[in-house]
Amino acid sequence: MATNVSRDQEIPRTLQTPTEHSSDAVSALSAALNALLADTYTLFFKTKNFHWHVSGPHFRDYHLLLDEQAAEIFAITDLIAERVRMIGGATLRSVGHIAKLQTLKDNDETFVPPGDMLRQLMEDNRALIASMREAHKVCDRHEDLATASLLEEWIDQAEKRVWFLFETSRGTAH
Repeated sequence: MATNVSRDQEIPRTLQTPTEHSSDAVSALSAALNALLADTYTLFFKTKNFHWHVSGPHFRDYHLLLDEQAAEIFAITDLIAERVRMIGGATLRSVGHIAKLQTLKDNDETFVPPGDMLRQLMEDNRALIASMREAHKVCDRHEDLATASLLEEWIDQAEKRVWFLFETSRGTAH
């Protein structure tokens, strides 16, 4: 069984998980997945923010779409974190940790026009897909088929979100 060391810290003995992955693999996989998890939380919160603050003639449609997408995004957060633990790593512990790792930008504006909301979320989902593909490459290098399989499913979900956001945003003003 490999020693379980994350990129940021050594795993306390009481939290060590049996794994066939090397310490280097655990570190690389955990780093990729924790960065992905930070961006997933960021996208979840941004999607909920826009869900809560959408306004205008298409309010109901946008409000429901964003709520559905937020729920789908949130559903994978636990799966990502549990995968990190299953492979022998440590995962995020705080909002501060998320802030250190996130690459997606927050939106703290008081008002964002609905079309801009949809376009921002579309671009953020596209960036998340790119991060998932990079994490998949890490999985391939370390022969982590289970995580790679999950990533493929999440990429498909994110591509569908991009499609819905694109089609919904057609004809919306900036």
